[in-house]
Amino acid sequence: MGTQRLISIAFFLTAVMLTAAGCDPGTGGGASSAPGADGAPAVAAPAALAVADAAREERSVIAETLAYAEVDDQLVYGYFAFPEDMLDPLPGIIVIHERWGLDDGTRGLAERLAAQGYVVLAVDLFGGETATNVSVARTLMLPVIENPEVANENIRQAYQFLAASGQAPSIAALGWSFGGNWALNTALLFPDELDAAVIFYGQVTNNEEKLRPLNVPLLGLFGANDRGVTVETVREFEAVLESLGKEYDIEIYGGVGHAFADPTGSNYNAAIAGQAWSKVLAFLEQHLGPESD
Repeated sequence: MGTQRLISIAFFLTAVMLTAAGCDPGTGGGASSAPGADGAPAVAAPAALAVADAAREERSVIAETLAYAEVDDQLVYGYFAFPEDMLDPLPGIIVIHERWGLDDGTRGLAERLAAQGYVVLAVDLFGGETATNVSVARTLMLPVIENPEVANENIRQAYQFLAASGQAPSIAALGWSFGGNWALNTALLFPDELDAAVIFYGQVTNNEEKLRPLNVPLLGLFGANDRGVTVETVREFEAVLESLGKEYDIEIYGGVGHAFADPTGSNYNAAIAGQAWSKVLAFLEQHLGPESD
């Protein structure tokens, strides 16, 4: 990304922290769309609005669509959210969307996390496109699967955005399904730098060579009835982590399948989604540390 753009973002954040007490909370729940987005309706949202409300005080949030990366000479726009009363740098979270893309649901989840006291960047791996059906979603995922290095560079710059412009003293990655796999990939991209990663029913691996360098605490949340990410696959992943002496917490919820936290899907289970969300918040608090303000 150009130096001038980074400087402007840094000034924006600095100004917000210095004048937080008098700020307008911004977009709140009415997320703005990045250039090129097709405006997918909220009904296409993944897990973002499925999670149960946490039993803790939430803070008002400022949220903006910002360019956080430049990949192949194209600016990449994500959704950046942080507490309105932010006075000092806070821990950061890279949020990675499901196969539907960076839609209203994912932006809503970014705001929910920001309300818990985090600086959050919801990234876009689909170039501003979103999907409302499986066929389009597959089309959007295919280039990322076939050429992951473009997405890798996207994630690298997202991390640098939070670390430099966002001034985050610690950073986690969190995603669902397609995004859950990319949360793990983010940990592999930053095996010593990332502070935590949360995998909601994403594809995992039993490749010891890939996992050996990993020094990132992992939280994996899966469904026992998932026919795509099977219990056998998860247990193989867990066994390799154990044999390598890695720090991890794997939870396989009985009686639920893939996307159990997605309120728009047939596998949604509100009770399990709430339990998983509470576990996520405790995990993030443990590994990202208390709020610095």
